[in-house]
Amino acid sequence: MELQTQRLILRPPAARDFPAFKAYFMSERAQFTGGSPDPILAWNRFCITLGHRIMRGYGVFTIINRETGQPIGAAGPFFPEGWPEPEIAWQIWTADAEGKGYAYEAVIAARSHVAKSLGWTQPASLIAPDNLRSQALARRLGCHPERDFTHPHFGALQIWRHPAP
Repeated sequence: MELQTQRLILRPPAARDFPAFKAYFMSERAQFTGGSPDPILAWNRFCITLGHRIMRGYGVFTIINRETGQPIGAAGPFFPEGWPEPEIAWQIWTADAEGKGYAYEAVIAARSHVAKSLGWTQPASLIAPDNLRSQALARRLGCHPERDFTHPHFGALQIWRHPAP
């Protein structure tokens, strides 16, 4: 399944996305999403993203810039082991794609998709307390902080609630 917006294509992740994901994951940009300078951990995390679709029947989409054809991030439904509930997740992988509204556009499309196909009426997004950019995006999306959650690997997180469709 593929979703399209005015500027983006959201499609299932593919092996060809790994170099862009690896560059993101091994950079400071991934500080709030479990990033590491270890290329083996980058590989493992990407394989988790691919395998999530097999285990759950859904997963995040790779965000493709329609103009350039380049992968610039990921967004969509995500529910890994240890999460308190399913969420809509997002990442922007490149600094040059930051601040252009791509994450907002992708999450709006993903949120509509999960409401229609998965029946999620008020999904969550889990955000690190220090991740001010993601909190600002969540507010722009109409989300509000609901409660705190501590994950055994990622530590303190906040559960932000999306509005009903």
